[in-house]
Amino acid sequence: MAVQKIQIQIPCFVDQFKPETGMNLVKVLEKAGCQVNYNPEQTCCGLPAFNAGQWEDSRQVAEKFLDEISLDKNLVCAASACTSMIRNSYDLLFQNSSFHNKYRQLQKKTFELSEFLIDVLKIDQLGARFDGKVLLMDSCQATGHCGIAAQPRQLLKNVEGLELVELPKEGMCCGFGGMFAVRSEAMSVSMGLEILEAAELAGATAITSTDTTCLLQLESLLKNKPRSGLKVLHLADILASGW
Repeated sequence: MAVQKIQIQIPCFVDQFKPETGMNLVKVLEKAGCQVNYNPEQTCCGLPAFNAGQWEDSRQVAEKFLDEISLDKNLVCAASACTSMIRNSYDLLFQNSSFHNKYRQLQKKTFELSEFLIDVLKIDQLGARFDGKVLLMDSCQATGHCGIAAQPRQLLKNVEGLELVELPKEGMCCGFGGMFAVRSEAMSVSMGLEILEAAELAGATAITSTDTTCLLQLESLLKNKPRSGLKVLHLADILASGW
C-alpha cells in the first residue's frame, strides 16, 4: 500500500493540557502507514468563540486556520468537536465569503482519528495492548454531529487485554459543553459525576473518548475523588499503548 501523506489538526486543549495525546496521534497514524505533516503555526479551529456566540472572533480565528491548511491532503483531527466545527459550523461562518470554496473542499477531507482509520484506511488493528476495563464515553459532537460511534468501538475491541464497557444509558453527557460548564456549573458537575459513577459501577479502570475536552471535564471532577483510581485517556493514547 502506498504511503498516504496527511496533515493533522491538534486541538488547542490538547496542545495546552495534553500534548502527549498529540504525540500519540502522530504515533498511531505513522503506525498505520501515514506520512504525517503538522504546521507549527496552527492555532485553533475557532470552536470556543463560536460556542460562546462570538462569531466574528470565531471567523477571524477560523480564517487563520484555513490559511494554515493544505487542500491536497486529508486532515485528521484529534477531536470530534473540531471535526464537527470544520465540517458543519464553517457553513455558518463562510457562506458567500472569499473562503467559501476552500472550506467546502476541506470539509470533504476532514476526519476524526477513528473514522479515518476505519472508514478511509480500512484499518482496525494496530497491535495495541491495554489491560483493564475501559468505558467508552461518546462525545455529543461525535455522535450528534459527525455520526461517529461504531468506529472507536471497533478499534477498542481489537486492543489486546482491553474489555470494553458501555454506559448504562444512551446520550449520557460529561457536562462540559464549552460555556455550558461555566453558565450552568451545578448541572455540569452533576452530569460529569453521573459518568464517573457509572464507570465505577461497571468496574472500569479507565474512561476514553474521542474528545479531550470531555476527558478534562471528568479529570477535574476526579480530583475530588482521590480513591477512585479511574484514569481518563484519549482514544489515541490507548491505541498507542503496549507497542
